[in-house]
Amino acid sequence: MSTRPLVEAIVVSIVVTALVTAASSLLPDRAIGVVVGSVFLGATWLLVWRLDDVHVEASGLSFAGLVLPGRIDGARVRRSTTNAFFWALLLAAVTFVPFFFGWRIFWHPHAPFSPHFTLSDVVNEIVGQLVIVALPEEAFYRGYLQSRLEHAMPSRTRIFGATVGPALLLTSVIFALGHVATIRAPARLAVFFPSLAFGWLRKRTGGIGAGVLFHAMCNLFSELLGRGYHLY
Repeated sequence: MSTRPLVEAIVVSIVVTALVTAASSLLPDRAIGVVVGSVFLGATWLLVWRLDDVHVEASGLSFAGLVLPGRIDGARVRRSTTNAFFWALLLAAVTFVPFFFGWRIFWHPHAPFSPHFTLSDVVNEIVGQLVIVALPEEAFYRGYLQSRLEHAMPSRTRIFGATVGPALLLTSVIFALGHVATIRAPARLAVFFPSLAFGWLRKRTGGIGAGVLFHAMCNLFSELLGRGYHLY
């Protein structure tokens, strides 16, 4: 085990978590999402995106070359986008049904499912979850943090085509603790489990695109259930 990248990753995680916790506590609700997302993206830029192309590619943050200097390869972008959607939709098909029944057991809603959304609500929610929540969190946690922890604790276990290990577990622990720090509710620790899926997608696809899509889909599905059953 290499201690330097491990210490760096832990220190960076503490600093970033402290910043987003302060933002969540001190700022008005309408500003929290944008500021927190900016902290995650700013940290990712400082630690990965401003470095050379090799570091960006190795961290899964090149987005098929879209964020790298030089000519954009349209065919590569199409392949990468198709691959990201394929894996995100496949994982959603596998997990959303059991999640639905588990969600009902946990919340035991009594009202009938009756969602009331305008087109504007739907568009705002999709864009918000993709751009303000999923992209910044995946860029930092899976792009920087998990990749950096891999240098300290290389993965050796093959699971469904992805080689994973302690870095995935530790990233998910930090991800869960960060969610509890911003909203102090023990139930928030449950995000440890979808984090395992996000991290697995990062390793299986080589980038964070599929994780961003699946992350947003999970949040949207949870929001649909909560608002549809009038629970949150």
